[in-house]
Amino acid sequence: MANADHGGRPAEALGATAVGTVQARLRLARLGLWLVAAILGVRQVAVALGTPSGERLTDLETWLGPDGVLHVKGSLYDSTQFTGTPFGGLALKPLTRAAEQALGWGWTFGTLLLVVALGLVAARALPQPVSRRASLLAAPVAISLLMLSLPVRNTLYLGQTSIMPVLLVLLGCFAVRGERASGVLIGLAAALQPTLLLFTPLLWFTGRRRAALSTGATFAASTVVAWLAMPGDSYTYWVHHMAGVGLGGRADDLANQSLHGALLRMGLTGPLEIALFLLLGAAVAVLALRRAVRYAHDGQLLLAVAITGCAALVASPTAWQHQLLWVLLAVVGQVGKRAGDRYVWPVAVILVMTLPAKMMVPDKVIFHPLRADLILLAALATAAVVPFLSRTSPYWQTPVPTRYADPVPSRFRRIPLVPFLRRVLSRPNLLFELLLIRVTYYAYAQIRLAAAGDSHSAGRVTAEENGAEIHSIERALGIDIEYWANHAVVKVDWLRNFFDFYYESFHFGVPLAILGVLYWRRPVDYRWARSAIGFATVFALIGFWLYPLAPPRLMPGLGFIDTVHGPQDFSRPDYGTLTELTNQYAAMPSLHFGWSLWCGLVILVLAPRWWMKALGLLHPLFTVTAIVVTANHWVLDAAGGALVVAAGFGMTHLLQGPRARTVTTEAERVSSDSPVPVKDRAVS
Repeated sequence: MANADHGGRPAEALGATAVGTVQARLRLARLGLWLVAAILGVRQVAVALGTPSGERLTDLETWLGPDGVLHVKGSLYDSTQFTGTPFGGLALKPLTRAAEQALGWGWTFGTLLLVVALGLVAARALPQPVSRRASLLAAPVAISLLMLSLPVRNTLYLGQTSIMPVLLVLLGCFAVRGERASGVLIGLAAALQPTLLLFTPLLWFTGRRRAALSTGATFAASTVVAWLAMPGDSYTYWVHHMAGVGLGGRADDLANQSLHGALLRMGLTGPLEIALFLLLGAAVAVLALRRAVRYAHDGQLLLAVAITGCAALVASPTAWQHQLLWVLLAVVGQVGKRAGDRYVWPVAVILVMTLPAKMMVPDKVIFHPLRADLILLAALATAAVVPFLSRTSPYWQTPVPTRYADPVPSRFRRIPLVPFLRRVLSRPNLLFELLLIRVTYYAYAQIRLAAAGDSHSAGRVTAEENGAEIHSIERALGIDIEYWANHAVVKVDWLRNFFDFYYESFHFGVPLAILGVLYWRRPVDYRWARSAIGFATVFALIGFWLYPLAPPRLMPGLGFIDTVHGPQDFSRPDYGTLTELTNQYAAMPSLHFGWSLWCGLVILVLAPRWWMKALGLLHPLFTVTAIVVTANHWVLDAAGGALVVAAGFGMTHLLQGPRARTVTTEAERVSSDSPVPVKDRAVS
């Protein structure tokens, strides 16, 4: 009876049922992930093969087409279009006999198979111990990330060979038996991409000396064979171009994410730039190798391989986008003692490797260096900076738990999929929040622009019809004050300048400042406020899409004066270049007023002094005045902005429950000195 529950069923039966349920869910999750990987693979192949023949596989066409450099007589490097080693050209030359169309299909599907093989090998190479669940789910997740990564997409589009060196290194390190075979594979990779010789000292200092010697011998033999077969090309590549320097595109092009390219973009040239590049490249290589050897001895060989590969990218004269896959492998490294920080590094790596830099970094002059060298900085951080955890660290398996505020009651307790939202993080991770805000804003800008439609002239007709409708409604309600307010302010220069400045300057700055203050001083209230403005923005995007609306300044015949943008030429369908930059018909609802109202309400609720609350309410008052007197919005647009903000707060309450009003001292205190025993840890 001691082993039976109140219903009379043995405890062992209950345990077996629970295990069976977990296994069923695991199988379902694994099937779903494999389905996602398959869909991504099919999509990437469809995109590659669906591109017109003259625009896809352009590098492959340059090499192997009817007039390709591997097909005609003369040097491979006469046009500098072929950037591979002579050994790579020798290996590709037999493919020139294949039919061009069949070669394109075969190359695309062959690349897809290489990506799948790369994902399977990487999944098997995860540092131990790995739970059974992680081992089963790792392969489809790895393949999906590879399919989404910019290097793989670029490789499929161009018809490049850059997947092969990475796969050869991983096969040599994790798949084949015997050090000599391992060295042969890595040596062949170095014969295709010479900077991968950096793996030779990694093998030597980790005790695999036969593999290191075999790597060097294979590289030398491959290079000698290519030299004997193509002496002129080999001389051009190794002597005249100094191992490929100057081949392909301009070295200072944004696509070159090597240290050499970054120095050229900074304006350094000549012997000074070369000396600085060699000095910094050697320093990064030495530091990276020391770190890689340490992590290899620690049992994290895949991380060691990623670090060495990133150092090879940094030290290479050119590192084009299709060659940057080494950075993605660094996602396996664990960073941070706290559980709340554990996802920051992988999220950052995935975002950098799957989204273009223009999505990650604002297009402002101050951020242009960061925007130009984002992946290079990620490779540098991987090779020399990021303090990855050792497997011997007490935080490896037992990180400091995330502290949560006291749970708040939810009005609707049975909403599916969101019970975790009832827990409020004491302080969300800053890097993740910044990335989330940036990516969300980019999506907002792109959707807002797409809502204008394919044709500005066609969208203009609908927007003006809706504008006339709004104007008629306002006249019926007696609130059509836009013309009077606009012309009254225009007559007073200082007032016009003030509202023009207010309209242009405070739209983004004030909400970001409030979020920053909340994150620092009121972290529990931060997520409540951030969620509300996020939902409000999503609802506004729906409004932009469903109801394009011309603001008063773009309504011909009504006599409004555009005080911010200047006079518009109504005889042109798109009013010139203005509508090429943004959607001028995203007026309903007004997010200028909506975001300012959110600011005022947050200050009203959270500010500790009455004068702070009153000061906060001035911002939406000034904003609604500015959007009307500058003829950028109708009065009803402000009403629409208020509506989406109310909906944003309502959705936040629906999913997260009431705002957490108090936080205990214990909930805010995060211990970072020592890990907490498993039985005492909060679920994070």
